[in-house]
Amino acid sequence: MSDATIPPDTKDWTWVLTRECPECHESVGQIEVAQMPAIIRDTVPRWRTALAAPDATVRPAATVWSPLEYGAHVRDVESVFLARLRLMLGEDGARFADWDQDAAAVQGGYAGLDPSEVADELEAGAEELAAAVEALTPEQEERRGVRSNGSHFTVRTLLQYFLHDTLHHLHDVKA
Repeated sequence: MSDATIPPDTKDWTWVLTRECPECHESVGQIEVAQMPAIIRDTVPRWRTALAAPDATVRPAATVWSPLEYGAHVRDVESVFLARLRLMLGEDGARFADWDQDAAAVQGGYAGLDPSEVADELEAGAEELAAAVEALTPEQEERRGVRSNGSHFTVRTLLQYFLHDTLHHLHDVKA
């Protein structure tokens, strides 16, 4: 199935920082930074299970990513958010480069990847991000960054936003 059949996600999901997501029922705005490393690490076995399933490469519908594609997306999101976190720690008020998740899926050939390799890479990325979060000081939680569309984040809200992404996609793949 071609990646081009997936409609682009053009929603602004920043509202998940202030209220529960009606789809996955996560309330990430309530999660404290100190809780995040454990939550990040706890997602890994769930992703491993989803990516090891016999139907991990199968799309449930032509316009819905397979578990493999969602897993590859989350793997890349981990990398993007780690880079953004590091940028914010180095420069308060940092501006984030644009990242087109839909273009990344096509360019990365998500549908043709090896699920076990994606699981390994996702686990390594989760560990690297969790370790970076553990190293944060309370003062660093308020450092700021701005996404290319003008959305403002603190380190805390950036990480909450990340958590929604991975938890929501676990919901998408029923893991």
